[in-house]
This record gives sequence, C-alpha cells and structure tokens, in this order.
Amino acid sequence: MQERIDIINQRIAAACQRAGRDFFDVTLVAVSKTVAPKLIRQAIEAGVRVLGENRVQEAAGKIPELADVVAGHNVEWHLIGHLQSNKARRAVELFSAIQSVDSFKLAERLSGVAAELGKRLPVFVEVNLGGEDSKAGVTPDEVLPLCERVAKLPALDLKGLMTVPPFLDDPNEARPFFRRLRDLHDEARRTGIVGDEFKELSMGMSHDFEIAIEEGATLVRIGTALFGART
Repeated sequence: MQERIDIINQRIAAACQRAGRDFFDVTLVAVSKTVAPKLIRQAIEAGVRVLGENRVQEAAGKIPELADVVAGHNVEWHLIGHLQSNKARRAVELFSAIQSVDSFKLAERLSGVAAELGKRLPVFVEVNLGGEDSKAGVTPDEVLPLCERVAKLPALDLKGLMTVPPFLDDPNEARPFFRRLRDLHDEARRTGIVGDEFKELSMGMSHDFEIAIEEGATLVRIGTALFGART
C-alpha cells in the first residue's frame, strides 16, 4: 500500500512539475468503493487523508468501523457518487463534502439538513461534459445558473466543480473535457457569481489523472491504481 501511494504521489509531482504547479495544490482522493475496511485502514496509515465513496449505504457501514483511525489522522470522507434527495440527511451526517450536486432541489435539501445539524457543508457541482445518459451531472449550459443559486444557500460552501469525462483509451483525448471544466470554473469566478472559496476542480481518475492535473485539477479521484481492480 505504501509503495502504491508513493508511486501515485511521484506521478502527481511529475505532472505538477510539467504544468508549473505546486505538488501541494493537488489532493489525492482515494476512491474506496467496494474496498474492505482493512485496506482502507492501511491506506490511511500510509498517508491518505481524503476518501471517496459512491454510495451512502455502503459508506454508512464503513465509516463507523474506521472512526478511530479517521479521527487520529484527520481524514475526510467525500461522497462522489450520485445522491438522491431522500438520502440527503444521511449523507450530510456521514460526509465531510458532497462532490455530486446535480440539481438545485438536491442542493436546497442539503442546505436545509446541514442547517438543522448546525453544519456548513462543502459541495461541488457535478458536470456531465460528455452528454452521457449513464452519468449524472448538469450540462455545461446549466453550470453557471446552478452555481449562482447554490452559492446563495445559507448552509453550503460551494467549493468548485466535478466531472467524470467519457472513458477514452488514450488519456490525452480527455484533455478537452478537463479544459472545458476549467474554463467553466474560471468563468464562474470571473462573473462574480461564486465566492472566494470556489477554487476546486475535481477531475481525473486512475486512467487519466496526470492529464487532469496538467489542465488544472486540484483533486484527483484514484481507486484502481491504489486499491487494485474491483472484483
């Protein structure tokens, strides 16, 4: 586990160097869906500080089991999978951030629950750049209007944008999608519809994270390269 993390960090550092960026500007999000708590514990002990889960129900079984090591290492849990409004309360209770906001209805629900629980919840707007029916997220045209509305909700901190581009055999072919997300991010900041905390771009996975970093990713979501192929 330590060797895998070290290799990933070396690749992150090399991509940052190529892009003229600081290694510490990029956060590794270890995608732990379907991964046993024992392996997640090893990853935390080897230096992982942000974990990404796809499903509320699965995370609800793991998070209490790992509470001791999480507390000892100041680890965050991020929800990176699609979230239904009826699971919003449990998600706010469990996660440090929600990266998959894809409607104002969901954002409004999250804000209401967070306010009830006395929390300020970091969120990302998810963007479907490839127009794929199998993936969640708003269209590029919907990004700025949704960001403007979400930024005004009282218990949410809109941190940035997230995307899962189409899977392409050549990682370089994903570059236009990453560049498009960065352009949308920059446009939102330029128009003044978001706050100063809107700084993040969550994009890039095991297959293409180096390209994503070269195009401005601040969080890369890595599962297979860290935990191995899912069975």
